[in-house]
Amino acid sequence: MTTPAYRGLTWDHPRGYRALEAAAQGVYPARDGFSLTWDRHSLEGFEERPIREQCDLYDLVVLDHPHVGEAVAADCLVPLEDLFEAEELEAWRGAVMGRSLSSYHYAGRHWALPLDAATQVMAWRRTAMDRAPTTWNQVASLSDTGVVALSLSGPHAALSFQSICAAFGARPAADGETFVARSAGREAWALLSRLAANSPKALRDLNPIGILEHMSAHDDVAVCPLVYGYVNYAPGGALGFADAPRVHENGPVGSILGGTGIGVSKRCTVTPQLLDHLRWLMSAEAQAGFIPDHEGQPSLKSAWRDEGVNARWGDFYADTFATLEGASLRPRYDGAIAFQTAASRRIRDGLDAAEAADPVLEDLQTLFERHRPAGAET
Repeated sequence: MTTPAYRGLTWDHPRGYRALEAAAQGVYPARDGFSLTWDRHSLEGFEERPIREQCDLYDLVVLDHPHVGEAVAADCLVPLEDLFEAEELEAWRGAVMGRSLSSYHYAGRHWALPLDAATQVMAWRRTAMDRAPTTWNQVASLSDTGVVALSLSGPHAALSFQSICAAFGARPAADGETFVARSAGREAWALLSRLAANSPKALRDLNPIGILEHMSAHDDVAVCPLVYGYVNYAPGGALGFADAPRVHENGPVGSILGGTGIGVSKRCTVTPQLLDHLRWLMSAEAQAGFIPDHEGQPSLKSAWRDEGVNARWGDFYADTFATLEGASLRPRYDGAIAFQTAASRRIRDGLDAAEAADPVLEDLQTLFERHRPAGAET
């Protein structure tokens, strides 16, 4: 009998590949009954490459939750309900951070295991201030001095705008029909416009990794109020991480969930041994030990609360726990990736032209409806 040789695809950052590759290297075909290798693609490929293309080539695919509607339409992933017992899924639901598992629930099924948890949080430079700001008013005042950067490249213009809307009490696409409530959208646009006008232009085209690399090496930027958290930049360096700003001290957290999940493609010949490997990656032992030991960012609450994990990684997990627990989901219908791309472009154009809120909000609503199939859930 031929030993299955599985191939996986993840993204090209230590947080995305190091733990997966190390775990795969610990698999011995003669003992474990399979082999596993991981290829990598860029962060931009991870965010935008069609999921069908990935599933045609790979058995395991690391994906983000906005891809699930596209995956369902393409019929290219195996639902977790066909692979794991209902009791296992329910246990994971209660064990993971925030909505990390439910983000992959669409059309009545789950489509990926939430291996990695992340959301937009605040990055701040410890050499520039004693502590991070906590409110948007504080961030806006700082931005007037030119030391606040925004993450606006690729899909991140739309994601930053949605996060600010959530801080004003309007979760994006919450009713399935309206992208964002008009009153909250106006307030969010006014704040985003002020911040964008003051944000250093040299960082405009950088993705979150590029922004964090720049902030780690240079002292011209003191704060990025919304950037996807990467634990790799936290221990012993210039950067600290904190919860995303709130409009009021006790107001809602505004952040849009990121993180990654492992999906099983329909080309994969699934064996019990492969499922056991995936179970181990989701285990409390691996999540608080092996994964952080290999620069991964776990998804279980037990790992985020672990004192030893926090001590090693500069309290990244404790300092951003509340933001991740309260983070909102993005649209996930088939067409959500195209919408995200188009919405980000429209927001950047509106910021560049210093447009008023209403024309931009009207266009965003039109794009939201145009890219969503009739009757689709969000």
